[in-house]
Amino acid sequence: MIADLPLAVVTGAASGIGRAVAMRLRDEGLAVLAVDRVEAGLAELGPEVQPFLADLALEADRDRLVRRAAGCRHLVNAAGIMRARPILDLTVEDIRLLQSVNVEAVWDLTSRVGRTMPAGGSIVNVSSASAKFAVTTEVAAYAMTKAAVLSLTRSFAYAFAASGVRVNAVCPGIIDTPMQDRVLEELSASRGVSVEALSAGRLGQIPLGRSGSPDECAAVIWFLLSGDSRYLTGQSINVTGGWVTW
Repeated sequence: MIADLPLAVVTGAASGIGRAVAMRLRDEGLAVLAVDRVEAGLAELGPEVQPFLADLALEADRDRLVRRAAGCRHLVNAAGIMRARPILDLTVEDIRLLQSVNVEAVWDLTSRVGRTMPAGGSIVNVSSASAKFAVTTEVAAYAMTKAAVLSLTRSFAYAFAASGVRVNAVCPGIIDTPMQDRVLEELSASRGVSVEALSAGRLGQIPLGRSGSPDECAAVIWFLLSGDSRYLTGQSINVTGGWVTW
């Protein structure tokens, strides 16, 4: 019975990395609470995954999720939003929107859900390679929020260490997700360069010579959640094909 299995909560589960994580944790024998604001995407996950419709930019929705997730064994904060706009065109409103999901929600859920976890529980926050270096100025605000995720991950790792709960992060690079597709389309429109040329230029910087898959990210996240990484906390693991090595 699902009710008898350890509970894992995955945000941003309707697509991309979050979706791959939800399916991987299901396959590993966990009860999965899949959180997203896109109802259709959640419905596609199938009956073995429990959907939870929520907009994490809203405090009331986060309150509902915290109550439902209390005592869970794992939390993956994979929900995130991006707006690709030249840095000099960004407004305070743009930054506030990105902060609400990419930072505020991650902080809030890590703090409030993490303190209810049993010893041996673990949290993984999805950051980005852009948190470590300036990929392009059009994603400056997104990069700023993802750098904040790394900082809060380190701080919560210290805060929860005494209770036996670990907190780590992953930094994906170029991964084949709907978000990456949208970024390429937005950059293509703003720069007047074809999507194909932009994609080839980016992939040319990756030592392994290709983009990654959501499943490859999910595998690393599962490692960080599992007992195989029980001596790791406060770390950020690059999933970038060698693009970022620090």
